[in-house]
Amino acid sequence: MPDLPAIGVDGPKGVGKTATGLQRATTVLSLDDPVALSLVRADPVRALGRPRPILIDEWQRAPEVWDHVRRAVDDGAPASSFLLTGSATPSLGSITHSGAGRIVSLRMRPMILSERNLMEPTVSLASLLEGGRPPVQGDCPLTLADYADEIEASGFPGIRSLAPRARRTQLDSYLTRALSRDLSDEQGVTVRRPDSLRAWLTAYATATASTASWETVRSAASPGDADPPSKATTIRYRDWLTALWLLDPVPAWLPYGTALKGLTKGPKHHLADPALAARLMKVGASALLDGEGRVLTGSPASALGALFESLATLCVRVCAQTAEATTSHLRTERGEHEVDLIVERHDGNVLGIEVKLAATIDDKNVRHLHWLQEHHGPQVKDQIVLTTGPHAYRRPDGIAVVPLGLLGP
Repeated sequence: MPDLPAIGVDGPKGVGKTATGLQRATTVLSLDDPVALSLVRADPVRALGRPRPILIDEWQRAPEVWDHVRRAVDDGAPASSFLLTGSATPSLGSITHSGAGRIVSLRMRPMILSERNLMEPTVSLASLLEGGRPPVQGDCPLTLADYADEIEASGFPGIRSLAPRARRTQLDSYLTRALSRDLSDEQGVTVRRPDSLRAWLTAYATATASTASWETVRSAASPGDADPPSKATTIRYRDWLTALWLLDPVPAWLPYGTALKGLTKGPKHHLADPALAARLMKVGASALLDGEGRVLTGSPASALGALFESLATLCVRVCAQTAEATTSHLRTERGEHEVDLIVERHDGNVLGIEVKLAATIDDKNVRHLHWLQEHHGPQVKDQIVLTTGPHAYRRPDGIAVVPLGLLGP
């Protein structure tokens, strides 16, 4: 904020965008309030002329305000002028300018383990990206049961503190509202077959942490003899839920100028919070530990494995964003090699990450990381395996083994 005039903070409802903005704003325009909405629409110039920083909350309710902010930036608005928070992307055509070069967009995700006050992280992702393979150390008291509990507990600030029954009810209600009211209010969408939409999202949840094809997900949305939704319908479902920031897929890594060839282009599937996937799959912590939970072919061996990887992915993405890095995944077309997460910094430095639902790591678990180093060379600054184990350390081959609970920005 000290350097930029306008910042847009995007993310699903309940992730903490408004609470974060309120800590920094002098003026607040909450556009889910009909009075504030009518005032902004009647005289946007006057509304944006109030003392700054101005928080424009749920700005997508009046998409034209985006263009007014962009014009204010063009007219010389100083740094720390505007914060725009929204839980949906406006429909195509409702704004006339992307805001590129004027409004910086940032993604806000649910709280990661290091933000949940479970323990103090001892391994910095940003330091690993610097190179030099710094020492990693620390003891982690979290057990497999604790990680299962954190999957179920959610990273939404207002949900995770609730009692278990209330938390389950709140998550179910969150999904129901998103698939009905939010689509109607934010996107102007009337869902003719809400059960079909929920079935598709449930199928997507069972594909968590996999690269299952969209056709596979579509087929899984109609178990038994029922006809699956049409391809055009499922594309609409995907677009609607992406607009609400509920889907958070990890894109494929397609680096330029390297010896890496024959890489897949499909994303790895993830929901905004692993807890949402768990609710759709109807599995709690105990069921996960018992090996229950249906997953699609091509997913990790168990629902717990898939959701642990999703939790790890959430943690890595937030830490990577802090370090000015992007997060992708790598998989060869024939599946010979796969690296769960690739973190690439703005200067090209790369960190390879494997996620293992295990307390101990052997040579078999790190073979793809060695392959990455051999084929991508010195740009690979470090390699780590995220585990459920009790200690952080470096193997004799230099690969770091890090309990997920010890990873921080």
